Amino acid sequence: MPIPPYVAHLRTMVGTELLWLPGVTAVVLRDGPRGPETLLIRRSDTGEWTPVTGIVDPGEDPDVAAVREVLEEASVVAEVERLVWVRATGVVTHANGDVGQYLDHTFRCRWVSGDPAPGDDEATDAGWFPLDALPSMRQVFVDRIACVVANERDVRLGA
Repeated sequence: MPIPPYVAHLRTMVGTELLWLPGVTAVVLRDGPRGPETLLIRRSDTGEWTPVTGIVDPGEDPDVAAVREVLEEASVVAEVERLVWVRATGVVTHANGDVGQYLDHTFRCRWVSGDPAPGDDEATDAGWFPLDALPSMRQVFVDRIACVVANERDVRLGA
């Protein structure tokens, strides 16, 4: 998985120790032939299906990061409709041993254009999945998708 240059620089100073980083989850929706669908990628580091996730670059707004990550990881152009959830994740130990914890901003996004395909080495596959036929994935991602689909008026805060 590519590490943003500023995170790689921090890692030269702190090694694999815990870093607190701003992150995004982009749940991209579209109307498919059988009803609503969401965009998922198969992560190259774990083989898991997930919505698109990523780290916010310094000075970058989280909504801009969400759109950028969708294009980079899945070759799809998306537009943010709204922020739906902000929460701190649990501590994550990545495959390379780096430890991170993220302030995740989950966005409801709509598909604009493009056919899903891995756009970089962070994904080995990308595709549309009907909301009633999602592949097996960790509960945290099921919860993020459900929050986006619920489209509650207020932004959900915390767990």
